[in-house]
Amino acid sequence: MAHPKRKISKTRRDKRRTHDKAIVPTTAVCSNCGATTLYHRVCGECGFYKGKLAIEKAVTA
Repeated sequence: MAHPKRKISKTRRDKRRTHDKAIVPTTAVCSNCGATTLYHRVCGECGFYKGKLAIEKAVTA
């Protein structure tokens, strides 16, 4: 197995790990129904995207 010749410093290790953090997804408010949705996604409540109907929801009775 390969072994490192020198100890990796804490600064160098942490520089590599700067992108490994968890981020909160950005949400937007639906212009049609007011529900919160993810950016660039169709609204799960009403099926609208950018003010236009994208998906017609089937009504189950």
